[in-house]
Amino acid sequence: MGNCKKLLGVLGGLGPMSTVYFCELLIGHTKAACDADHIDMIISSRASTPDRTAFILGKSDRDPLPVMLEETERLCRAGADLIVIPCNTAHYFYDGLQKGGSVPILNIIHETVAHLHRLKVSKFGLLATEGTVSSGAYHRVCEPLGIQCEVPNADEQAVISNLIYGQIKQNKPIDKESFLRVADSMRARGCEKLVLGCTELSLLKKQGLDEAVFVDSLEVLAYRTIISCHKTPIGFGKEFDELSEVRI
Repeated sequence: MGNCKKLLGVLGGLGPMSTVYFCELLIGHTKAACDADHIDMIISSRASTPDRTAFILGKSDRDPLPVMLEETERLCRAGADLIVIPCNTAHYFYDGLQKGGSVPILNIIHETVAHLHRLKVSKFGLLATEGTVSSGAYHRVCEPLGIQCEVPNADEQAVISNLIYGQIKQNKPIDKESFLRVADSMRARGCEKLVLGCTELSLLKKQGLDEAVFVDSLEVLAYRTIISCHKTPIGFGKEFDELSEVRI
């Protein structure tokens, strides 16, 4: 993929475990014969950033954007050529971050929808935080492409929210059966794919989910990051072939 080496800035801590897993994906899926073949990166894990969903839903007046901008600027000053944010909900603030920063920021939502578009998916189910669902972030990207985005009903969303906030973020055992019941319900409503649209849920994929059904937004972001840093991705599976050629 060439010798032009980029310095990657990771705007993380949103949450901390998914940031670590994202970096693990980058390292585990980059073709490398030695340390120097991997992506140079600077990682910000500002775990004290105000909760994104609480602000989006009007349950908190603590705006995360100023803190995220501060960390973005710090990464830019440190020399980052490209920034990634391994958090879907944080992309509610994407326009403000991109406008306030001096380097490009990959958009996890755009990249995930591009992946679905390449797979010729006409309807998918979104499993995400209430913040991401209520903001319509995925819907806005999907509609121009004619892709239908199905969201959980209120009871199903409560299950997903509890998985994210009551279990994964608290390092408690995950009720995978409840998650799969929601997944089965959405599949029964005609969803061809189910998108893990919260990077905390990506940790469920790590434990094993059906590759033919679930699309992990964090894996998509990792793939696109490796490509964008002029490295060769390996081990992502056939659905990622030629993903780099699809842009929206």
